[in-house]
Amino acid sequence: MQLLLDKIISRAKVDAILFVSWENIRYLCGFSGSDGALIVTSQERTFLTDSRYEEQARGEIQNAAVKRYRNKISGLTQFLKALHIKRLGFESNAMAYEDYRKLKEKLTRVSFIPLAQEISKLRVRKEPEELEKIRRAVHIASVSFIDTLSRIRTGVREKSVAEFLEYRMKRRGGDKLAFDTIVASGPRAALPHGAASAKRLQKRDTVVIDFGTSYRGYHSDETKTLILGQPDAEKRKVYEIVRRAQGKALKTIRPGVSFRQIDAAAREVISRAGYGKFFGHGTGHGVGLAIHEAPSISPQGRGVAEEGMVFTVEPGIYIPGWGGVRLEDMVWVTGRGCEKLTVLSKDLEENILAR
Repeated sequence: MQLLLDKIISRAKVDAILFVSWENIRYLCGFSGSDGALIVTSQERTFLTDSRYEEQARGEIQNAAVKRYRNKISGLTQFLKALHIKRLGFESNAMAYEDYRKLKEKLTRVSFIPLAQEISKLRVRKEPEELEKIRRAVHIASVSFIDTLSRIRTGVREKSVAEFLEYRMKRRGGDKLAFDTIVASGPRAALPHGAASAKRLQKRDTVVIDFGTSYRGYHSDETKTLILGQPDAEKRKVYEIVRRAQGKALKTIRPGVSFRQIDAAAREVISRAGYGKFFGHGTGHGVGLAIHEAPSISPQGRGVAEEGMVFTVEPGIYIPGWGGVRLEDMVWVTGRGCEKLTVLSKDLEENILAR
């Protein structure tokens, strides 16, 4: 980790990097609170926070000094001046503009160097201990979904399904929800991010359920599409197209393959089947301390798969007025391909609920 930080500092020709996102702060020094800042140089790391989090920081942080400030901007200004910083790298995609403006006003002799792209690579390859936390989050979410299956039947409201699933994930040991659970049925399944509503599930609805939890800061993310009752020919066709698209993308993944190639593998199956215009989002995204992080598996994705990366593979078809299907699994890139971390079946016959 320090070697990569040193490379960023050297290549960007900065004297220090200011971290403000809680995910990177937690990754670099272990602090799990919600406010503070971490300043990293090639020689030292210093975490700065106020009295609310000082005791917590001293108990959690082992590889950085801890300093208290009364006011965040004034405290950072004073500390950076003491370091005689001339070029300061910062998380341009995480720092609030108002904080940036105030620091610029007070540090008139400091050049601020945005490092969003460079910093995004810090957490992209997961260490074994990170992977184990992700596996635990996946397990909690999976057994909670199985707990919920008996509640998914005609007449039940989408919100009731989501609330019970969320309750089970918390009861099973999840720290918090990875995101608001999506339950979208019937025509609402055409909404990729359809928040659970008061709509009641109906016979032969497709039901898209996107759910996840967090365990010690690390997230899970999975989407199942269920069908209430025997599907008609169109639903069966669309489901199988999405399943084949996901399968082709999964087979494409290995170290050195570009993210655009992985996306194209799934997109080609859907396009050739005549549904290309109904697949409007990327095929996947990284998952770790953030539910959406690098890499991006999309037509605009930059870079190639590397051993140790964790990301989703989630193609979908969404037809306005008809409904939709999305199948999502998390994968870990291995030396020869990938391993699925999520374990719930995506085979059609196992996702038909005859009730």
